[in-house]
Amino acid sequence: MPPGLRQAPRASLVQLRSLEAVVRLGGVVRAAQSLHLAQPTVSTQLKELSAALGLVLFEQRGRGLVPTAIGQRLAEAVRAMGAIWQEFEDDAAALQGLKRGRLRIAAVTTTEYFLPDLLGPFARQYPGIQIELAVENRAAVVARLERGDDELAAMMRPPDHLPLTRWPFLENPLVVIAPSDHPLARRRRLKLSDLVAEPLLTRESGSGTRATAEEAFARNSVSWEPRMALGSNEAIKHAVRAGLGLAVLSRHALASNPASEGLTILPVTGFPLRGRWHLVWRHDRALSLPARTFVDDLRNRLRVRARPDAP
Repeated sequence: MPPGLRQAPRASLVQLRSLEAVVRLGGVVRAAQSLHLAQPTVSTQLKELSAALGLVLFEQRGRGLVPTAIGQRLAEAVRAMGAIWQEFEDDAAALQGLKRGRLRIAAVTTTEYFLPDLLGPFARQYPGIQIELAVENRAAVVARLERGDDELAAMMRPPDHLPLTRWPFLENPLVVIAPSDHPLARRRRLKLSDLVAEPLLTRESGSGTRATAEEAFARNSVSWEPRMALGSNEAIKHAVRAGLGLAVLSRHALASNPASEGLTILPVTGFPLRGRWHLVWRHDRALSLPARTFVDDLRNRLRVRARPDAP
């Protein structure tokens, strides 16, 4: 009999889940928020787990906790167990004809303007499938792909260091926006060089939109340094509307009539920048049945073919 079946485990699944979340998210507070638990509850679970195993799993560093080498190893084991359990759930879902299962997707923030509409038909067709959608900035989505937290990710600029299949499934035009009453809004045609006297508002460093815009500035030999970086598209729109500056933003983040938001799209030569949204997944790991079904369903609806990375 395998050793793991000779005796009951000394750790509960709840304790192990808390430990993995603390290691992954970098602290008890974030782990508690992610697990929808009180912070003292998570702290108690960590202490009980350490006592049950007779191991020091975390060390106090400043005001936070840092996993020891064995604590990190246990978190990796928990993730491995989670992957095995996911395989079991996938097999069970296959036997039940997708009556049950889970679809895990990470997406950068701008996709929140259209991704729910793409998920809707799938959710209605397979009501028993639990959909977990994590909306984060690009750096967080890349980190989730590295850890294997999600099977699919929607983003504009997939990372090059991971073995990914990329499916460019939707156009992502980037435009320059200004307040509706801005003097430049009265111009019929503008060059990038006409804008550099205005403050530039951008997303955080690492954002796909920001990187694409900066590449366009460089191609046109235009130096336009950001005055302010903001963490969301809505914050940028509010700041532009308040007259704090201009911004390059995805057209998807704007209303069909930008004037209804107090904004206007400036007629800048070379814009819109033609980007693409990609759905990506790691081709070194097998997709679950719900993930494969969602990709096939979306491909059939959008009629766009996936493109694996070149070897």
